[in-house]
Amino acid sequence: MISGIQHFYFCKRQWALIHMEQQWAENIYTVKGEIFHEKVDDPFIFESRNDYFISRSLPLISYSLGFYGIADAVEFRLNDSGCFISSKNNFYEVIPVEYKVGKPKEDNRDAIQLCIQAMCLEEMFQTSIRTGYLYYGKTRHRRLIEINESLRHEVCDISKKMHEIIEKDIKILPIYSTKCANCSLYNICVPKTKKSYKSVKRYIDTKLTEKD
Repeated sequence: MISGIQHFYFCKRQWALIHMEQQWAENIYTVKGEIFHEKVDDPFIFESRNDYFISRSLPLISYSLGFYGIADAVEFRLNDSGCFISSKNNFYEVIPVEYKVGKPKEDNRDAIQLCIQAMCLEEMFQTSIRTGYLYYGKTRHRRLIEINESLRHEVCDISKKMHEIIEKDIKILPIYSTKCANCSLYNICVPKTKKSYKSVKRYIDTKLTEKD
C-alpha cells in the first residue's frame, strides 16, 4: 500500500508489523490522525470553481511500481498542457495534496509519500506532475513540494526493497531508538526486550536455556 512507504521510511519494523503481520494498535497520535482525516477524506465533499476542481479519497494504483492506495485530495487545475478529463471536456494539471495532522518533519518521509502518489497519478492519467502539496494541521500551512528526480529515485529504491522483503519473507527485527516512545506498536514490538538478539533463532535459544 502507498501509506506503507512512509512507515517503511520511518521504521522498517513498524512497516513489517502493520503491512506484513497485520498488527495494529491505537494511541493518542493515531486517534488524532484519524479524526483529522475524517473530513479531509470525505469523498462526498466536492469543491469546484471555474478553473479547478478537487477530488477527495481518490483511489490510486501503479502497476509499474506495484502499489495502490488512496489520495487524500487531488486538485485538477485548468491547464492547456495538462491531461484531458473527459467528464469536464477540458485539459487539467494534476496536483496531489497529502494532509498530515502534525508539523513538517526533518526527514523526507512525507515528501516520499506524496511523490509516490504523484507517480501513480502520472501512470493513471498519462500526464507529468511537477509539484504537489503537503498540508500540516498543526501549522495550518500548505507546503509546496517539487516532485524531482531525487525523490523519484528514492521512491523506486524504497519500493524495490519493500517488494524484496515481502517476496523473500524477510523478518525485520526491532532496533530501539528514541522514536520508539511515540509508536502505537511499542507494546507489540517490545524493542528494548529484543534489541540485543541478532536473530529470532538466537532469541528463542536464549529463552529456552534461561533459568527461572
